[in-house]
Amino acid sequence: MKYKRILLKLSGEALLGKQSFGIDPEILAQYAKEVKTVVDAGVEVAVVIGGGNIFRGMQGAQGGVVDRATGDYMGMLATMINAMALQGAFEKVGLSTRLQSAIKMEQIAEPFIRRRAMRHLEKGRVVIFGAGTGNPYFTTDTAASLRAVEIEANVVIKGTRVDGIYNADPEKDPSATRFNEISFKEVYDLGLAVMDLTAITLCQENNLPIVVFNMNVAGSLLSLVNGDSVGTLVKD
Repeated sequence: MKYKRILLKLSGEALLGKQSFGIDPEILAQYAKEVKTVVDAGVEVAVVIGGGNIFRGMQGAQGGVVDRATGDYMGMLATMINAMALQGAFEKVGLSTRLQSAIKMEQIAEPFIRRRAMRHLEKGRVVIFGAGTGNPYFTTDTAASLRAVEIEANVVIKGTRVDGIYNADPEKDPSATRFNEISFKEVYDLGLAVMDLTAITLCQENNLPIVVFNMNVAGSLLSLVNGDSVGTLVKD
């Protein structure tokens, strides 16, 4: 395997499937099978999940419902709902898991402890990180980059519904072209919405590559960690 330890970043919207809100059980089951094939191949897997299918702090603040900090904390709680759903789906296919939260929730999750998380990974358990960084004003993209650096992952893999990074939105512009490989500097210069700038900078400063790929294509995650040309690679 090209990568021994990976951090898989999934958006909350990815769990929507064909629904307009909530969690699609079929998507959960599909993702669980994809992760299991990678774990069975000997790869150590950690996961960060967003909460946009349930609540987004920025949208709540812009709508005047709550202030930004409160909205972000609400979003962190939404990520925990998704994380628990992922944990259930993973265990249903026979994976051993641990759920760690950046906000203390002793009844449902371990607190995030770096060394404990790494020990779980070494034992072949899938570690799911919920509640983002535990701080408002930081996205789950940043949480993914931070956790990846902390657990010494070899790569951040961002699962999306498109097959890589394009010079324009491929869902709106049919002439958009895909990059097989791109540098961090080019991402900055071209203003590409790969991840937020804090997340990108954290990866660049720690020489941590990012791969963006289509999580909904069966077998693509295994091909990616095996070293095949899947998605778009971002590195120095």
